[in-house]
Amino acid sequence: PTAAAPTPRSCRRRCAAWRGPPSSAPPSPASAEDGAPASSTGTHPPPPPPPHGPTAPGPWDLVCTSRWKVPLEQTTHLLGWMLGSVAAGLACDRFGRRPAFVVSLVLAVPLSLGVALAVNFIMVLVTRLLFGAALAGAFLSLYVARLELCDPPHRLVVTMVAGFFWIAGELLLPGLAVLCRDWRVLQGAVTMILALIKGFPGCQALLLESPRWLLATWQLERARKTLQALAESSGPGSNEGSWAVGWCQYHAICEIFSTRVIWKNGVILGFTAFIGSGIRHCFTRNLDPHLPHFFSSYFVLVGTEVAACLFVCLTAERFGRRAILLLCTVLTGISSLLLLALTQYLLDLIVLTLSVVGITASHAVTMLSIFFASEVLPTVIRGAGLGLIVGASFVGKAAAPITAIPNSRGFFLHHVVFASFAILAVLSIMLLPESQGRSLPQSLQDGESQRRPPLFHRPPREDHLPLLTPQGIPHDYSRLAASTKRMLGSPAAPRET
Repeated sequence: PTAAAPTPRSCRRRCAAWRGPPSSAPPSPASAEDGAPASSTGTHPPPPPPPHGPTAPGPWDLVCTSRWKVPLEQTTHLLGWMLGSVAAGLACDRFGRRPAFVVSLVLAVPLSLGVALAVNFIMVLVTRLLFGAALAGAFLSLYVARLELCDPPHRLVVTMVAGFFWIAGELLLPGLAVLCRDWRVLQGAVTMILALIKGFPGCQALLLESPRWLLATWQLERARKTLQALAESSGPGSNEGSWAVGWCQYHAICEIFSTRVIWKNGVILGFTAFIGSGIRHCFTRNLDPHLPHFFSSYFVLVGTEVAACLFVCLTAERFGRRAILLLCTVLTGISSLLLLALTQYLLDLIVLTLSVVGITASHAVTMLSIFFASEVLPTVIRGAGLGLIVGASFVGKAAAPITAIPNSRGFFLHHVVFASFAILAVLSIMLLPESQGRSLPQSLQDGESQRRPPLFHRPPREDHLPLLTPQGIPHDYSRLAASTKRMLGSPAAPRET
């Protein structure tokens, strides 16, 4: 895209070219004023024929007066991710991480096929909304299950490695799109990939139910079997007897409103995730004059995501989650304020540098906010709480396609609002606890007991123990199992919900 907005007359000429040659109507006076060369008969030559191939407007006329349909479709898909994150989080806490992942993956295949076979624009909107919700459910349930299977020193590394696989998929997507050359064929290829993953025999078998969630909900017999499977895969184990109990204890997300520390942590991290995703468009728009080609701007954005993932992986484990989140939020706010106030006075190289730094920092803010939230939220409501925070990040993303509409006047207000929010987030991050090297909180009482240490004070780490007990069970789970078994005789233990 060019820096200057097209004039109404050039837009009319371009729209006429998309729609094909006009009928035998006399030329309008406006066309003579445009400076187009006339033929010897005094009439103008017909506009060029409409293009064909991947740049054609398609059967639903997505150009000119109907170009608003493209950002509407993008926003609908992102809202589907938001709704799916919330619904999958609730399902994770009620039915378990593994069932939520399996059901989401099973639903994603027919919904993806429905997008490819859509016959009108309304069907595209509905199927894209539901398809995004199914993908969000698979992403969130896998994210939570993977985190809960890790010991404290490995949580960040495993999560960032999974992030690199996500980025690898983003790098392969343009090549797949070039090979397919049609959006229906591309959607069909995505459907085939999802079907292969769902049909792979080891896909569902490799994903165990989270023993941490089973212990937190008092499903001790299932937790014993899962821990025994982990012990057998690590070495010789021992059966310490039956932990069976005839009742389960589930918690609703509404219980978070009766807490103080958990509620505060969730609101702050949801706010920072929303800012990190929403402010990114304010930086990417400054890249358009310097990177006019789509693929160049796309690979720059993916490259900044790689840099953000590497930065978080190398620093958050050394200096703590809260300090790095604060640093990235400060960089995001400063870059945004400088671009907002001084863009017309700065050199192009400085504008480009500030934009790249802002995009990288905003990526780091989003991914670290989500990871930080997964460590401070207790297990009994981790799925639902994390679903709300991931949903907040997609609400921020959903605002970008609307402001990207040509001739839209809302971009400046969008930039001002998110720059102000970034400064406010810097102050609120100071109220968060530090989760580096700490065990994941299990109950609401554990979540409420988290305290805010000084900013540069490193809390005592819990990763000095060996990873496995002599029976082959992770130490973290061994302590949880022992404490849960001791609580069985407590008169305060609930009997049925």
